[in-house]
Amino acid sequence: MVRPILGSVTGRITWRRVTAADFPMIGRWLAEPAVARWWNHETSPDAVERDFGPTLRGEEPSEDLIAALDGRPFGLAQRCRIDAYPEEHAGLAALTDVPDGAVTIDYLVDEPGRGLGTWMIRSLLTDTWTAFPDAPCVIVAVAAGNVASWRALEKAGLGRVAQGHLEPDNPVDDGWHVVHRIDRPPSCDRCPQLRAGADPAWTRGQDGDHVRWLCPTCTRHHVRDIEAKLPPAWW
Repeated sequence: MVRPILGSVTGRITWRRVTAADFPMIGRWLAEPAVARWWNHETSPDAVERDFGPTLRGEEPSEDLIAALDGRPFGLAQRCRIDAYPEEHAGLAALTDVPDGAVTIDYLVDEPGRGLGTWMIRSLLTDTWTAFPDAPCVIVAVAAGNVASWRALEKAGLGRVAQGHLEPDNPVDDGWHVVHRIDRPPSCDRCPQLRAGADPAWTRGQDGDHVRWLCPTCTRHHVRDIEAKLPPAWW
């Protein structure tokens, strides 16, 4: 089993769609007390098929994804465009601006407390920018009492933009939620690469109001292009 080392995580996270063969594993995860408190799902085989089968069959406009660390499944994520669910969209839009095409995510890890949550969210965000190339942002509403969840979001780079009442997943909660958001990072002006964080190796230019970024590879190519056009007197 791969475990965090000195508060960090080693290994590679990969993503794949949930299959019917995953249902028993998902049922076990949902039955874990720390997960059950916030997800509030029934965990019998019939209940898991009822809740996850429609997405598997393409009957829901969402995705269920399994996260694996070096090939070992350790987490579940759900992802969809917010406007695919009008009621949820209306509730969230009453609290904060929801741009067209915005995406939301939900997530769980099979062993909370191992430090995997933040790393999993960062990996899911990276995958989301590729899977939804026109998504302007990711917005996530979390029950305010689920401190570990919204702290993981903040460590992953999301900022709190609102708070207020939404229909709770678990009826024991009062419905008070905190809402976090992260905007799509800038992409290279010459290739599809996205700028992660404040990577200093990227270069910034501006044409009027348009900000242009070049990734390190394209920056090197750009400099070589300039050098190739310089007259011999420069050398």
